[in-house]
Amino acid sequence: MRMSLIRKLAAIPAALLLFGAAATVASPAGAAIEHRRGPAPSEQSVLAANGPFSHSTFAVSDAASAKFGKGTIYYPNDTSQGTFGGVAISPGYTSTEPHIAWLGTRLAAHGFVTITITTNSLYDNPTERGQQLLAALDYLANNAPLAIRQRLDTSRMGVVGHSMGGGGSLYAVWNRPALKAAVPLAPYHTIKNWSGIKTPTMIIGGSADGVAPVEEHSERFYSSMTYARERAYAELEGANHSGSFLFEDHPIIGKFTVAWLKRFIDGDTRYDQFLCPPPTGAYLTEYRASCPHA
Repeated sequence: MRMSLIRKLAAIPAALLLFGAAATVASPAGAAIEHRRGPAPSEQSVLAANGPFSHSTFAVSDAASAKFGKGTIYYPNDTSQGTFGGVAISPGYTSTEPHIAWLGTRLAAHGFVTITITTNSLYDNPTERGQQLLAALDYLANNAPLAIRQRLDTSRMGVVGHSMGGGGSLYAVWNRPALKAAVPLAPYHTIKNWSGIKTPTMIIGGSADGVAPVEEHSERFYSSMTYARERAYAELEGANHSGSFLFEDHPIIGKFTVAWLKRFIDGDTRYDQFLCPPPTGAYLTEYRASCPHA
């Protein structure tokens, strides 16, 4: 079913991808430096789960991760293009790491050192999950095996989370504004005003979400983030709270997550085309964004 969706949405033939080592690109005066990793993206490439980077995994034991539960690090094997940005991902209420493992695989394949975690308790609240996301990033930076740390740029980090983990990602970027990007997925939090967030944040919600209805959560969170350097809200047609976001790679969720993190963790302006101007399609019921990107 996912493959048919990819074919439907990516009718353009795949472009020839050149894997040259174009690590860092100088931007115009006053603009942020771009850390380009991998070939120029296409609609088909961002929809695909298998990105240009082969990757390996490292299991983090519960005993080794005092401030969060066990986890898995997914990291690109490539060492020729410089360091990669880092991302921590949290599952939601009563969910565990396998629920969001597909995102770890996808992000590593597209050029990020990624850690997916199981939280200390299945019942941890969103703020506790945000604290554990920050602890997971700190683990990547300070305690991961040397071969992984050598691939990581600790100045370019971000967070992703689902449900209460999505609420946790909001807390994480509010608490640590130096983070470069966040993508809350069907986020849930009792706090509705996130005007303190400065980090570029993209919220992805589902029109059929009965657990965290978008009008009570995602839309309110997005509207409150008036001081975020960039923000976006994508609402997926027919997406519910769990099945659309968990276990299996979802090409649209994956596309927006990859594009947002590439744009704001890597500063890679090649990904603007997937975010601005606001995309349209039968799979979207709504898309709002602070386009154009500065």
